[in-house]
Amino acid sequence: MHNFQDAKAAKPAKTARSPAQLRTMFGTNLRHLAQSYSSISELARQLGINRTQFNRYMSGESFPRPDILDRICNFFEVDARILLEPVETIGRQGQILNGPFLSDFLGHGIRDLNESAFPSGFYRFTRRSFVSSDQFVIGLVYVFRSGTTATFIKGYEAREAMRYQGLSESPTTREFRGVVTAHEDGVAFIISRRHAMTYSFNYLARVGSMENNFWLGYVARTVRDGSGERVTRMVYEHLGDDRARAREAARSRGFAKAEDLLPYHRHLLRPDEPFR
Repeated sequence: MHNFQDAKAAKPAKTARSPAQLRTMFGTNLRHLAQSYSSISELARQLGINRTQFNRYMSGESFPRPDILDRICNFFEVDARILLEPVETIGRQGQILNGPFLSDFLGHGIRDLNESAFPSGFYRFTRRSFVSSDQFVIGLVYVFRSGTTATFIKGYEAREAMRYQGLSESPTTREFRGVVTAHEDGVAFIISRRHAMTYSFNYLARVGSMENNFWLGYVARTVRDGSGERVTRMVYEHLGDDRARAREAARSRGFAKAEDLLPYHRHLLRPDEPFR
């Protein structure tokens, strides 16, 4: 039988991290997490943290109070290991899709999606509205990679759509996120809002265009039969990482009539033809 004290003594002692090392790791992780946001000022505003102070956190010059650290961890849905490990490795062993049961089934498509198939950056999308069938929704999303394992997507519901349903128009309520997976001839992704119990399934395939930057497919929402339109065509236009172009696209977000859509978006959506 092993002697517990001997085994404990034989275990290598962990080197204590200095405050500077903790600040550096935290700053590196915070910069990594902030990459998925188009504006650091807006991110700091959502967190309720002064922009200058937030920059000091990211540079490793300063460290947040415990209550601020807790707020940051809750916002990004990470735990206190953000101080100790690279954020892209936190919880990796417990990931469901990359776990042993689903890795070769659903995990494969997530790992196999590369930049050439579906590049990172901003996308403008257009689809028919589910809440007002005579109107269309124009939106903006951001697609980004986390390490080498997954492609994520995030964006915000149109304020008009939230108002129509009597829901809060706050950024926290409007935000949606999802994970993108490779498909045989395109991409598929599932999206949900924070703490929601409903989802949307999305499928896109690249279509021919001058810049090879358009995808056409459909979005299906998970609601009961008889709850109105559940599936409709959808167009994605890749805008790249041009923030000025993204800001311009953001100004057109919301509801629009068919005649007000961008010509090529309207051409691909074929608003006068039923979806089959």
